[in-house]
Amino acid sequence: MGEAAGQLIVLDRDGVINQDSADYIKSPSEWLAIPGSLEAIAGLHRAGWRVVVVSNQSGVGRGLFSARTLKAINARMEHEVEAAGGSLAGVYCCPHRPDEGCDCRKPAPGLLRQIERDFGRSLLDAPLIGDKLSDIDAALAVGARPMLVRTGYGQQAAKTLGDRKAEIHADLASAVSALLDERPGG
Repeated sequence: MGEAAGQLIVLDRDGVINQDSADYIKSPSEWLAIPGSLEAIAGLHRAGWRVVVVSNQSGVGRGLFSARTLKAINARMEHEVEAAGGSLAGVYCCPHRPDEGCDCRKPAPGLLRQIERDFGRSLLDAPLIGDKLSDIDAALAVGARPMLVRTGYGQQAAKTLGDRKAEIHADLASAVSALLDERPGG
């Protein structure tokens, strides 16, 4: 598996792996992969990366869907990833509303710090791919490598990065292609 064996990469879910919705993804049937995203995750898996998903899911806290439904949505995502030849090492979700002041809702680093504890390694310089400024800010908070995709809300976020430094890619497939091209024999 080479030198990146076990290297962590963190992906946001909605707008990065699957189509996002202003009305929230409220059921497994509403979860629709963005073209190329499942194959990109499979490519990371084949190259030895450990792929972790971190997602704000305030729809639970807002009462739009239950924690059980969120689990079913994530199970569909994991099934689709596996059917494409990939694997997810973990899925972490913040179910809180923005006004609850938790430390796990991105841009707060709580879930990212939990990943560091669970995997026994720092996220320093690990790629974190998202489509919102909250993803970029979360990456910067833990010293991760911020990567923005233009899918989901990424087109808007790219216009408002300000002084934030982030690599910008068309979609998850192009971001992953760039990462894999960096590796010897990539």
